[in-house]
Amino acid sequence: MSDPQNPVPPASGDSGAAQPTPPSAHPPPPAAESAYPPPPSPEATYPPPPAAPEQGAPAGAAYPPAAQPGAYPVAPEQPAATPGKTLGVVALVLSFFLQLIALILGIVALVQSRKAGAKNGFAVAAIIISSVLMVIGIIIAVVLVAALAPMLSACADLGPGVWELADGTILTCG
Repeated sequence: MSDPQNPVPPASGDSGAAQPTPPSAHPPPPAAESAYPPPPSPEATYPPPPAAPEQGAPAGAAYPPAAQPGAYPVAPEQPAATPGKTLGVVALVLSFFLQLIALILGIVALVQSRKAGAKNGFAVAAIIISSVLMVIGIIIAVVLVAALAPMLSACADLGPGVWELADGTILTCG
């Protein structure tokens, strides 16, 4: 088998199945410089690998002891998710809308985290926010009832209709 880039010229004794082709008008392109280094020759030698220490090597040897056949490395454990963390996030979101439910969920999440020995800032934040908003809601409800109580008792005494009170306030009772 011949190399297509380096064809073997026909022997002079061949009586010619193939005729030589005349030279073309354009000469062949010059060989371009390759951007890659040439492949190593088959005679290239490589340094031998370093020798492994013997089995009876001292403890400070350069190489660790060889693994036993069939032994596989243990995969590192993935850190477990903090128990109650998701419930703490849910409680934190609910603490702005449904304070009583958020308070209960926050306490449950905090207890779950404490049993696992982990901290849960979301649960603590949910407990604090829902407690504060519940207290503020109770204070507002007491103030509204105290402000509306005299008007409600006046409507109960006067009955339905539009009334003008002694101080000039107009009261509409339904």
